[in-house]
Amino acid sequence: MEDILLKLKEIIVESLKKIFDINIKNDEVIIEIPKEKIHGDYSTNIAMRLAKTLHDSPKNIATKLVSELNNSDYFDKVEIAGPGFINFFYKKVSLTSVLKEILINKENFGKQDIGHKEKIMVEYVSANPTGDLHLGHARGAAFGDALTRLLKFTNYDVLREYYVNDAGNQINVLAKSLFLRYKEALGNEINEDEIGYQGKDVKKLAKDIVRKEKDKYLKISEDEALNYFKDIGTELELNKIKKDLDLFRVGFDNYTSERSLYSSNKVANTLNKLKESGFTYETDGALWLKTTEFGDDKDRVLIKKDGSYTYLLPDLAYHKDKFDRGYNNLINLFGADHHGYIIRLKAGLKILGYNPNNLNILIIQMVRLIDNGVEVKMSKRTGNAVTIRELCEDVGVDAARYFFLSRPLDSQFDFDLGIARKHSNENPIFYIQYAGARMYSVLEKAKDYKIDIKDTYSLLTNEKEIELIKVLQEFKKVIKEASLTKEVNRLTSYAYKLASTFHSLYNDEKFINEDNELTLERLSLVLASLEVLKNTLNLLGIEVKKVM
Repeated sequence: MEDILLKLKEIIVESLKKIFDINIKNDEVIIEIPKEKIHGDYSTNIAMRLAKTLHDSPKNIATKLVSELNNSDYFDKVEIAGPGFINFFYKKVSLTSVLKEILINKENFGKQDIGHKEKIMVEYVSANPTGDLHLGHARGAAFGDALTRLLKFTNYDVLREYYVNDAGNQINVLAKSLFLRYKEALGNEINEDEIGYQGKDVKKLAKDIVRKEKDKYLKISEDEALNYFKDIGTELELNKIKKDLDLFRVGFDNYTSERSLYSSNKVANTLNKLKESGFTYETDGALWLKTTEFGDDKDRVLIKKDGSYTYLLPDLAYHKDKFDRGYNNLINLFGADHHGYIIRLKAGLKILGYNPNNLNILIIQMVRLIDNGVEVKMSKRTGNAVTIRELCEDVGVDAARYFFLSRPLDSQFDFDLGIARKHSNENPIFYIQYAGARMYSVLEKAKDYKIDIKDTYSLLTNEKEIELIKVLQEFKKVIKEASLTKEVNRLTSYAYKLASTFHSLYNDEKFINEDNELTLERLSLVLASLEVLKNTLNLLGIEVKKVM
């Protein structure tokens, strides 16, 4: 099936070879849609980009190219604009071939073999199992999920990973808090100041344990009891996290436990390998790693004076394990507060013999919740930070996901609750889903028409029909660019552009009219638009609404 943008690049490349005897790749040709319609359907700056290579002015290069390109059957005309832009005015019938491709491929339209089945592991969320998921987790969860959907769509072999930090001090605090609440539920006095986690869920779990186990854990040593409360506390909190992620339409293929790295000797083996590397030394009773040899501003402690491990050591063991599982392409989503950690982690991987460039760390910038112009920091219900569940209950899953995905991950932004709650065109996700509902409505009214797939759609010639067709043509380009750059927000922008272009046509034209052939071609355009909208929103984890 012919891709019109790919075909345009091929025509330009062939013309350059013929005229200038120069070989360039298709990807070196940049194609844009001009902002003003008087400048044609598509435009390229290739003449300006080749001026130094060809030792000629962009205008002269463009003049020679245009003379050759005007011989093509695809264009009504090709002309020069400004200092050397080349504008293409397509024959309308040439543009409509994309509709056939969409209607045949449906949910597979836009899929491309960018990844060539390369194994890639994406780690995201990985929140400590000690409490609820909040806004920073929500942004990373939405992005990680959408990114993995996109990578699968472009033929990567993707593993979605959650790292469970269940061996650090925070788990000890959780276990102690749960144990104290357990004692309290049995009628013992406790010191509230010793309870690190004050959540209602800890109290509830403690009471559940009393009902099932009575005073069993007061009859054994405190160390044994705390080991039990570590296990049950971690399980409780992780299950709660999984439920919230499920609500948010975020899933994982694998959960790796930090404690499992210790029990399988992976931490010990990593420590031995670091010692054997010659990049460790002891001073002041601690073991240090020479990360300054690899760009860090200071060396880092692996083992403290008291014999306890810093976070860096098990984390290096975890990343070593990722590589050892056969994943040479790793993506991690880190919060902005972890930015300074990246250099030491990559230094450690280099010392262990791995290529640190195979670890791509994406930074999640902060989000502010805004309501009526005022920043919202605390939940009205609990007085704690606003959780994913509360946000979804307030504005809906679709709006929450769309707003988190609508900005580049590394930019801070304000999440406007007032706009997200609106059921009007002022809310971008409502506007997009309303376009989908209109498409469904048109097709429902025309359900007695039999839509046949044609090679071309010669009756679709008015300006707004052609504009919509050109937006549909863009989809594969957007998918490719988003996959290569890991910029999921390109998809939210595209969804809005597609919706806007469809609304404009819907408001101006009747899809069902006296001309049966024109009706069928317009219905084909509506159906193709719906297929592309569904594909776009599915990659974003957002529902297409049949009725609004």
